[in-house]
Amino acid sequence: MANLKTITQFKSRLQGGGARSNLFEVNIDDFKFSQWDNETFQFLCKASQLPGSNVAPVSIPFRGRELKVAGDRTFDEWTVTVINDEDFKLRTSFENWMNGISKLSDGSGATRPESYMGNARVNQLGRGYNQGRFAQRNSKDGNNAGGTTGIQPLRTYFFEGIFPTTVSPIELSYDNENAIEEFTVTFQVQYWIAGSNTSSGSVSDQTSNVII
Repeated sequence: MANLKTITQFKSRLQGGGARSNLFEVNIDDFKFSQWDNETFQFLCKASQLPGSNVAPVSIPFRGRELKVAGDRTFDEWTVTVINDEDFKLRTSFENWMNGISKLSDGSGATRPESYMGNARVNQLGRGYNQGRFAQRNSKDGNNAGGTTGIQPLRTYFFEGIFPTTVSPIELSYDNENAIEEFTVTFQVQYWIAGSNTSSGSVSDQTSNVII
């Protein structure tokens, strides 16, 4: 028989009041074929995703039944939505990246994968003091004296080996009043790693010692 749960018990289980989908930060740390203003991008990146996981099943028939075993793991496309400002700096950078892969005039472009694949990360931020957003960085003596306040994400997703395959059109119309232009960029992803960013720049998985 199931135990009757109370709202007080539920409140104690909802850590930090629940993660909020509008508290995030996106960084493209390894941009290709163009000068990149990552700080502006952090402000103007309006939307993104924390990635899902996919392991395809393999069905093996046996006497009228099917045994399902784990198949290969696949990684979905990753999309960002960007607010367009009047200098077109960010859109131009994405267009230059795609032009480096396949030149507009003659279709030539980079052939070595490392020359056109970059890296990115999405930080999930928290709301509360010392709950992920404004965490105290401890000083060398192990206490907060002399420490500085900085942003420590609740969780970080690192996207490895990305490259853009679509820069969406921007629809123009006299009917679009009181609206700011925006566009989406779709990336292919080799794989991603979920964890926390350590001070040394390495990735530490928060759930196990296995790299995702």
